[in-house]
This record gives sequence, structure tokens and C-alpha cells, in this order.
Amino acid sequence: MITTKRTNSSDKDFIALIMLLDADLAEKNGDDNDFFAQYNKVDKIDHVVLAYDKDEVVGCGAIKPYDKERMEVKRMFVKETYRGKGVASKVLNDLEDWAQSLSYTKCVLETGDKMLAAIGLYKKSNFMVIPNYGQYKEVASSICFEKTL
Repeated sequence: MITTKRTNSSDKDFIALIMLLDADLAEKNGDDNDFFAQYNKVDKIDHVVLAYDKDEVVGCGAIKPYDKERMEVKRMFVKETYRGKGVASKVLNDLEDWAQSLSYTKCVLETGDKMLAAIGLYKKSNFMVIPNYGQYKEVASSICFEKTL
């Protein structure tokens, strides 16, 4: 059974998963990875959700304030052997609930056009494609989403 835990970015299990995520993204993003990496710093993120199968950490995600009404979903990752088993949905749902409990009304996020599983997750979770925002405005390979909570 998958359980979740709310924590922050100093959690050792989160840091271990982020190392795997960064390696995965470097491979998928290729030459564009340095651009995206600069916006994926994890120091001082106060809202991290970790997913566990018994004592093994298997997935993560985070939210951080984007503006007064929106939280931005960041650093979603599930270990390869746990993909397709609902872990990412569980993490995302917990992040959405957490954002709502903090009085945010929307979540936004960016993913790459090569991240087909992520795109599928966000669409299945009722996120809607929006015009690229912020640093992603002119990035052709970015797809931005938003969901009203």
C-alpha cells in the first residue's frame, strides 16, 4: 500500500529522489537541460510530498507559491519500477489538497513536450493547458497547465 508524507526539501528521502529525477531529466532534455535546471532548485521548499511503499521512498512532488492565488507544482517524480501504479496521482492529489488548505485556489505547472507520461497524468487529473507563463513564455518545448482547486 502506498502512503504519503508531508515534509520539506531538507528531507533526505526527497534529496535522494531528486538526484534520480535530475539524471532522468538530463537524459530526456538533452542540450536544453541546463535551461530547465536553473528553475528546479529545491532549497527551501516548504511543501514536499513523499510516497512510500512500506519503508521505501518511491515518489515525490512539491509545491511552492507562484503568486497570491496559485501554487506551482514542481519536482514530480516516481521511481521507474513504480510508474503506472497510481503513485504520481496520489502525490499530486496530496499536493493539491495541501495547496487548497493553504488557501490557494489554483495550481500551475510546466512540463516538457517529451514528458508524455507527465502530460497524460496532468490531463487525467483535470489540469488544462494554458499559455506558457513566466520563464517558459518563449520556450517551444514547454507545455504549461493550470487547475482550479
